Amino acid sequence: MRHPLRSLSAALLAAALLALGLAPAHAATAAPGYLTREAAFPAPGNGWAQVERYLDTTTGFRQEQYPADGRGDQDGARVTYFGAARPYSGRFLLYSAQGWDTAPGTPVLLVHGANDNADRAWANPGESGGCGAPSCPATGMAQALAAAGHRVFAIGFAHKQGDNLQQAQAVGDALALVRARTGAAQVDLVAWSKGEVAARAYVSSVKPSWGRAYAGDVRRLVTLGGPNGGLDYSYAHGWAFSLATWPACGGTANAPSPHLYMTCYGTYTAQPCLGVLPTGGYDCFPGQRQLLARWDGRYGLDTAMQDWWTTYYGGQGYYTSGQGIQAAIDAGSLIAPLQRAGVPTAVPGYLLAGGSADIPGILNETRGPSDGLVLTASALDTTGVPTVGGTALLGGLNHLELAWAPAATAQVSAWLG
Repeated sequence: MRHPLRSLSAALLAAALLALGLAPAHAATAAPGYLTREAAFPAPGNGWAQVERYLDTTTGFRQEQYPADGRGDQDGARVTYFGAARPYSGRFLLYSAQGWDTAPGTPVLLVHGANDNADRAWANPGESGGCGAPSCPATGMAQALAAAGHRVFAIGFAHKQGDNLQQAQAVGDALALVRARTGAAQVDLVAWSKGEVAARAYVSSVKPSWGRAYAGDVRRLVTLGGPNGGLDYSYAHGWAFSLATWPACGGTANAPSPHLYMTCYGTYTAQPCLGVLPTGGYDCFPGQRQLLARWDGRYGLDTAMQDWWTTYYGGQGYYTSGQGIQAAIDAGSLIAPLQRAGVPTAVPGYLLAGGSADIPGILNETRGPSDGLVLTASALDTTGVPTVGGTALLGGLNHLELAWAPAATAQVSAWLG
């Protein structure tokens, strides 16, 4: 018979180790049966130990639409990883950083944002030349967290501007795989920009009718420049935004336009795939519609923009026509539903915001304090987050720098413990 004091000592030691995040790993378990590993890519570079492609066979995932001109296609190594430039949304990539199998503590899953991928977002900010600074580092938060002793993983989404409800299910899939691989009971979730909405939708069990509810597998939720309170950037600055996207005007950005029609070089043109709302059978940017919320009552509008009134509130302007932001919100924004559903009390939320509206090469959000894209008040909005573990404003960082700058990685590492 075991001595009672010895049993008590073992229990106290286990509790102490758990509190410190140093509890011995549980035995690895099998991955869920609805997930199929289709391919693996060992030693892919960028600090990753491997990249794997998985298929979720659950009925409900659908093939999302892509702009016909290729602006939304996967690029670089992701075409190889996915096996296609326009992957099916039931597929996702799981990245494992060096040291995932030897580092102590709770595993971390990184969730990237819109028009991005896990390589550029977390491991090589200079890959596409758009890190938000004059010079870009060759390493990012993935390497920094791994060097600090965290077991780091990242998800890669099939659609760069995809439906956040489908992507939330993929987040749940990635968490299940990380838990199976490491034996950890819970995983820390770090989500940047649009990825915050998918991550929060999973944790809050905001899901499609066919989706799986939150499995209680998140220890901490960390958001970086997340639109917790929504955004209205594309509508508040509509003319400039449409010029950057509208192909008839020379635009190539992979982003939706708030307009249905626009005059380019004297010709009134339509581009239904680029609309925020489903139009004419097209819906190429559902994930952006789900981020919308109105901020006109607090910060006003950019009245220097052509057709500013009809762009925001809907109607026919001098050069453009559209339905307005409220119609888009009514068509499926997730901000209010997420705030109503709330993050579980057992999951503390940590919100990080940037305060430098100086992203090179774009029209920055200057109606109020922002990181160049997301208003600070939105990034730090704790509505529906009952347990706030911490908030921080890094005034010198813009939206892109929040994912790689040393000050941001140090703050995230401190919150993860």
